[in-house]
Amino acid sequence: MPVPGLLVVEAPMGEGKTKAALAAAEVLAARFGLDGVFVAMPTQATSDPMYEQVLSWVRSFDPELESEVGLLHGKRRFNPRWRGIWEGSAVDGSDGCTGDVGDEYGAIDEDDEFGMVAPCCGVADRDGPPRWFLGSKRGLLTGFAVGTVDHLLYAATRTRHVMLRFAGLAGKVVIVDEVHAADVYMRQFLEEALRWLGQAGVPVVLLSATLPPQQRQSLVDAYISGATGRADVSEVVPVPAGYPCVTAAYAVDERPVVETSTRATAPWRAAFPMELAWLPDVTVDGAVVADAARQAVAGGGVALVIVNQVERAQRIYRTLLDRGFDGEVHLLHGRLCTAHRAERTERCLQRLGPGAGGGRPARMVVVATQLAEQSFDVDADVLITDLAPVDLLLQRIGRLHRHEGTRRPAAVCCPRVMVSGVAASPGGGPVFLPASKLIYGEWPLLRAAALVVEAAGPLTCEGDDASEAAEVRGGPHERGRRRGWSIPAQVPDLVARAYGDAEACPAAWADRVRVARETYLEEQEKRAAAAQEFVLTRPREWAAPTLAGLHCGGAYGVRAEEELDAVVRDGERSVEVVLVRRLPGGYAALDGSRLGVHGEAVQDDVVDRVLGGSVRLPARLTRDAEKDLAALPGWSAHPWLRYSSALVLEQDGWASLGEYRVGYDEVLGLLVTAASRPEGPRVGGDDV
Repeated sequence: MPVPGLLVVEAPMGEGKTKAALAAAEVLAARFGLDGVFVAMPTQATSDPMYEQVLSWVRSFDPELESEVGLLHGKRRFNPRWRGIWEGSAVDGSDGCTGDVGDEYGAIDEDDEFGMVAPCCGVADRDGPPRWFLGSKRGLLTGFAVGTVDHLLYAATRTRHVMLRFAGLAGKVVIVDEVHAADVYMRQFLEEALRWLGQAGVPVVLLSATLPPQQRQSLVDAYISGATGRADVSEVVPVPAGYPCVTAAYAVDERPVVETSTRATAPWRAAFPMELAWLPDVTVDGAVVADAARQAVAGGGVALVIVNQVERAQRIYRTLLDRGFDGEVHLLHGRLCTAHRAERTERCLQRLGPGAGGGRPARMVVVATQLAEQSFDVDADVLITDLAPVDLLLQRIGRLHRHEGTRRPAAVCCPRVMVSGVAASPGGGPVFLPASKLIYGEWPLLRAAALVVEAAGPLTCEGDDASEAAEVRGGPHERGRRRGWSIPAQVPDLVARAYGDAEACPAAWADRVRVARETYLEEQEKRAAAAQEFVLTRPREWAAPTLAGLHCGGAYGVRAEEELDAVVRDGERSVEVVLVRRLPGGYAALDGSRLGVHGEAVQDDVVDRVLGGSVRLPARLTRDAEKDLAALPGWSAHPWLRYSSALVLEQDGWASLGEYRVGYDEVLGLLVTAASRPEGPRVGGDDV
């Protein structure tokens, strides 16, 4: 590229897109005189491993720059590498610097659940980083930064201090990983950010394994709009020749240029056949899934189970233990406390990651929710997954037979996927797990089910006529055939078909598909329109010659900076709380560490243990939590605890919150039950 522009890099899961993006960043920075990189990740959980990669990359060309790599998310305190580099003596204020959480700029990070502002008036220790960058809104001003994509989206909001956020992006190469993960609401801010970055001449690298063609087109159009200074741009993006592929977009003398791969490039790993089969089950208890996982590794191997509901994962895990599974079982989901989730994630990566080697277990089942869907570098022999939209289903498949050289038992030497969370209805068509419909909507699930039917055969009910099932597949000649999928060769085609305009579902589903599609599109339009209240500029006004009136009609509903998360991500709000236990005459952290009579935690290691008990509540508990919970009295003087809400578990292990009782099991995680029930998690509902 002769000028800064946009690169869209599409390649299979585990192909090395991150390393390619960092290599591109070196080239772009050298070519255009840039002095930093920001890597945006979809979640806090995916930011930590990326932080390690960026640290390693920076050390490869200048070890002294390691201290200029910032980690931008609210849980960074629990990353030991970040603390070792950045905090040093600043945690306890021994450097003489006193941070003030009430300063005019608000919290250090809008996604910092603890409301903590690190000391910012000091300078670097002799061998440490300049702590000024730990101050309010200054994280993006570090030379290199890794954080949640929210920090990029904030720069496209009509809110206070947006100029400081954008100043942190100018002069850098911006890399956005897993860009497909942005939903329709978030994409309004992402496209707005791309317009401003294109106008400012900031190179951007977007990475994805499963990017629908329509999204590729809209992202390119947004960047070209900024680069050309035109409000309406629709520059046709050529169809890439093969997969992996790269698309480049830039403007020369306000003339748009869009180029894409003209020669097919083979992935580093040859395509392999993926066997797909149905495992009908739409129950929360998941006993069918537990039995299938146990049988799949009866002769040895590792099964990864990914389901769409926390309680379903908990029940599957418990069933495996109750039925005497002879092997390791691990449970990973978003309602584990911070400390337990970090420990279990690290354990899974050690046992199943690229460096596992001889430490790989003989027999193991990992039961997880969507946490294992992306940026979870483990290698499973068998995958059992609830049905999800095709791009996300393929992301889950990306955990299967992922690493070269892994030794596998003979029974699992060929990759196999069982799709659950769905069953056949007597009237025809699939029945979905209620939680799946709540999360994804019915239309994407119908499209995904149709594509799985092509590979795995029809979903059938007991007593279904075989000829009728064959008709759904396309005729009697299809009966008994199972084509499977070829991965990664078919990935682009499957994603394009799932989100394209051409009909993909059997004719027997036509009426249901039509209604579901109308409902889905209407909902998408509403969500996109809702984002316009907060997008930085009005439609078609972003390219105005001056910034006059930029904040006219600003998002005044955002009363506090910490509410920005609700601006760039829609959906039901949830609240994070710190679990503590009540003791006679005082309190204890979730791990048993004794606190003072009013909850005082004087030493930093005790504070860490207290915050290690942080957990996010289900959305249905948000209103009661915001109304009834607050910090313990002894936390008022501590900057990391003073804005944390404590949920106190009584001596029986449970707490009352509105109409519910909440408990925490060391293995299962957070448990929620109706107040009228003495114990056990609530069955069904909106927990995902």
